[in-house]
Amino acid sequence: QLQLAESGGGLVQPGESLRLDCTTSGFTSDIWVMGWFRQVPGKEREGVSCIEMRPMTTYYADSVQGRFIIYRHGIKNEIYLQMNDLKPEDTGVYYCAAQPVRLDQNLASYCRSGDSSLWGQGIQVTVSS
Repeated sequence: QLQLAESGGGLVQPGESLRLDCTTSGFTSDIWVMGWFRQVPGKEREGVSCIEMRPMTTYYADSVQGRFIIYRHGIKNEIYLQMNDLKPEDTGVYYCAAQPVRLDQNLASYCRSGDSSLWGQGIQVTVSS
């Protein structure tokens, strides 16, 4: 069974850092695209950062470029999102997501779509003073 599970969320103050972890089971992530999406009440789900393994490619939303880093643990089939200099507008429920690579969709399109075929359960990140 294909599964994703997030961990590492919580409450932090503006300017602080958090790392989100996404563990996987049941598939080989090399042939998938994966990403982090966030949902805020009253707004559409948005892609924050996404990663493709072959070739190694990353995408970041403009709002997090230069502050967030997405990377993969090659052996464990896990992905991480290092979030630095967090801002109150980064608050939301963060979801790890994945889907098989599609020839008709590049990484940026996947991330900006806000949609995916497989989702984790989501984890809350709150940035507040």
